[in-house]
Amino acid sequence: MRDPLRQVLSGYRFGAGDPTTRLAAGEFWRATLTPYGPGTLHLDWRDGSTRSAAWGPGADWLLAQVPAMTGSLDPGHVFETGHPALLAAQRNHPDVRFGASGTLYHELLPTILAQRITTGEANRQWHRLVYQMGVPAPGPCPGLRLPPASLALHPQPTWAFHPWGIEAKRAVTLRQVAGHADQLHEWGLLPPADAAAKLALLPGVGAWTIGSVLATSHADPDAVAVGDFHLKNTVTYALTGQPRGTDEEMLALLAPYAGQRGRVIRLLLLAGHRAPQFGPRRRVVAMNRW
Repeated sequence: MRDPLRQVLSGYRFGAGDPTTRLAAGEFWRATLTPYGPGTLHLDWRDGSTRSAAWGPGADWLLAQVPAMTGSLDPGHVFETGHPALLAAQRNHPDVRFGASGTLYHELLPTILAQRITTGEANRQWHRLVYQMGVPAPGPCPGLRLPPASLALHPQPTWAFHPWGIEAKRAVTLRQVAGHADQLHEWGLLPPADAAAKLALLPGVGAWTIGSVLATSHADPDAVAVGDFHLKNTVTYALTGQPRGTDEEMLALLAPYAGQRGRVIRLLLLAGHRAPQFGPRRRVVAMNRW
């Protein structure tokens, strides 16, 4: 049985062991940094009705964010016409919603770590970073931790990140983002297009990173992670049958769905569309072991 709320909230978790976010059957915990300070949010819908509670200086802000975060403010979209694969996916997943965390700083940190490496290695680096530089979260959830605060992250030299597998290029971008934490709270209130324009001004934050974060920070149903290693192939394969594609081909295929391109992608992924893989799996070596 599908759980639409769990589906929305899963977008905020980076790996099953994310120290900042826990998601179980009918229950969700998240520790984050709000414009008013750290806070922890708990959602419980195990009995069918959603109850919320929060702790810390950011508690009131988090409780006010719950409708947006859970996708309740997303009006949804029904595709009356389109590719048969899309329409079939919509029939099987009619309740896809986008949630807005409003915590752009939080979403950016693990997304930056995912630049140029595998998802598994990025999640491991995120976990190490939080355990090393985050602090225990307010509230009653044991082991839950806050993401690294800007004051802890920004002064670090780039070599300090290397033992966790984070090379200088991504370390510099993390520090850039940490140095703009206050502005990021303000940009979290902007429309997606305006937030994207602001983010593009930050060195190291490109189209892939922007497309990845806006879907969860701003509930942008049109967000596309251009430059993703797999996404262009998945969309091309689902809509043409060709096993490989380019970003340009992907964008051309998605052009008829402008305004809802991210929703199209999410529906195709939920339907299980994946491009075929060729050749042996590559062995992944953490950068700190190069």
